[in-house]
Amino acid sequence: MNRFVSVILTVCLLALPCLGSAEEEFMLEDLVELEELLTYNNVEWTFPLALEDMDPVLIRLANKHMLLPKEDAPDPIVSMPARKVLKDGSTNGGVNKASGVEMQLQKECGEALLSWFEAGLTEGITLYLKSAYRSWQTQNTMYYNRLKKNNGKDDGWVSKPGASDHQTGLGCDIVSRSWRDKSMNEKFASTQEAAWMKETCAEYGFILRYPEDKQDITEINFEPWHYRYVGVPVARYIMENNLCLEEFHEQLRAAIDEFLANGGDLRYVQAYMQVSAEQ
Repeated sequence: MNRFVSVILTVCLLALPCLGSAEEEFMLEDLVELEELLTYNNVEWTFPLALEDMDPVLIRLANKHMLLPKEDAPDPIVSMPARKVLKDGSTNGGVNKASGVEMQLQKECGEALLSWFEAGLTEGITLYLKSAYRSWQTQNTMYYNRLKKNNGKDDGWVSKPGASDHQTGLGCDIVSRSWRDKSMNEKFASTQEAAWMKETCAEYGFILRYPEDKQDITEINFEPWHYRYVGVPVARYIMENNLCLEEFHEQLRAAIDEFLANGGDLRYVQAYMQVSAEQ
């Protein structure tokens, strides 16, 4: 949220004997930038985004330190239709899928993804959805299969159950046509599609969830195909400031602590104070 508003201050002197003269007409017509103090119940909120610009559901964090409950699932959730070209040359508004498997996403995320994919097509970028929502149980199976394959070692490619961004229904693995059947690795970052996604994602409410220079913070390997829906205002802030979602939450929690320390009402911020399912 922009903390500044532009106002035009017009000051007129009254009861002057020569009000009509240019010298004695006092009028300030310049634009003056005044800081607008963002407050909730008269307590200042210092975070760059207003609470109204952040949906606590859309910005939820899922990682090994902030686990989601087993029963946690996106609501509402929608199935993503496969894109089909109709007889008249139009399409059904679906997405290109990397496989025939049914994929689901949280409703707002799914709608934003459709718009993003359509925008890509207008610029010659064809994208494919490779993975979407995964339940806690599905993630549990995938994780332990990976451990078995790697002699019990967690190599950072598959999150443990409760820690997966996919369980939110807001995480999407997106690839190009040539990568539909390939094993995912960092080389995907060199593709035209990966570059376009990183450049345009924020305008549709998505962020690159696991950036290359944030692996020590996310504790997840660089995944240039994994995007996460957080809503447009948050996405713009994160991408413009080169943050990962963990850093965003760290900043947000600091602002919440300051707000409460200054006498702010807990009811304004409680929904943003996420707690791990382990606690």
